[in-house]
Amino acid sequence: MTIRLEQVTKSFPGAAQAAVDRLDLTVETGRLCVLIGPSGCGKTTTMRMINRLIEPSSGRILVGDRDVAQADPVELRRHIGYVIQHVGLFPHMTIAENVATVPKLLGWDTARIRARSEEMLELVGLDPAQYLPRYPRHLSGGQRQRVGVARALAADPPVMLMDEPFGAVDPILRSRLQEEFLAIQKRLRKTVIFVTHDIDEAIRMGDVVAIMRDGKLVQYDTPDRLLAAPADDFVADFVGADRALRRLSLVRAADAVEPGRAPGSFTLPDTLSLRGVLSALLAEGRDAATIVDENGHVQGQITLAALRARSAGRSIAGSDAVSMRRDAV
Repeated sequence: MTIRLEQVTKSFPGAAQAAVDRLDLTVETGRLCVLIGPSGCGKTTTMRMINRLIEPSSGRILVGDRDVAQADPVELRRHIGYVIQHVGLFPHMTIAENVATVPKLLGWDTARIRARSEEMLELVGLDPAQYLPRYPRHLSGGQRQRVGVARALAADPPVMLMDEPFGAVDPILRSRLQEEFLAIQKRLRKTVIFVTHDIDEAIRMGDVVAIMRDGKLVQYDTPDRLLAAPADDFVADFVGADRALRRLSLVRAADAVEPGRAPGSFTLPDTLSLRGVLSALLAEGRDAATIVDENGHVQGQITLAALRARSAGRSIAGSDAVSMRRDAV
């Protein structure tokens, strides 16, 4: 379901400038759009206007063909999944009851709710028999975050809003949750608005990335084009001086092998990103690596010279960068 913002403005009383200023933004069906920018740029305000937690001052927001201003706010939110940084699970309710919150409000019968709750926990990698009877206090931070995603997906909403959903967990767990959510998104193809302050997370997660500043949209592009051609000095500074290395993280080794086999027995898995391959080559002092699949079959080779040329050269894979990024690690 497409999300479209047309000249959307939000001004708060007493503020010197608009929090969001005449924003035009379209997120196509099945795409994950990341909103990012400095603190106070308007990214969270933008997201919260979509489900009317904040009302816009002017402009129009459409979810599908429906103007959200014409919808009942409570009914609207029941059809939009919402995940926040600190999860917001109800502490006095079991995991089963938490996941069932929206389906119950929608009038689903008990058997359907139970089946859906079990399905959602399996989807996020938690054993339903073990976790459904528990309370949030019995879960780790990462487990609670998984339950938050399961709850947001329980009623099968076409749209999901995610406000720094993995920001409260440690970096290793955060990377794992990102990978797991991308795998879920690859299967379900929801339309997702994802707010973060972390450029690495934005590049990894987004099909498209919207960089905002002072309530305005500065650049809206695929991760690869954002890194390859920043719109101005602000964007260039924001994405960082190491953007050439970040571009290498968008492509799997399997998609960049050259024919042949590297000298010696040094091999790397084809699931690595090119940035991972580069790190491994530098750590081992190697000029090339043989790339193998999960069964150990040789797929080709990647050389250090080719990686250097790629990081300094043309846009990675052109318009196909998004589909390849989806499988990067």
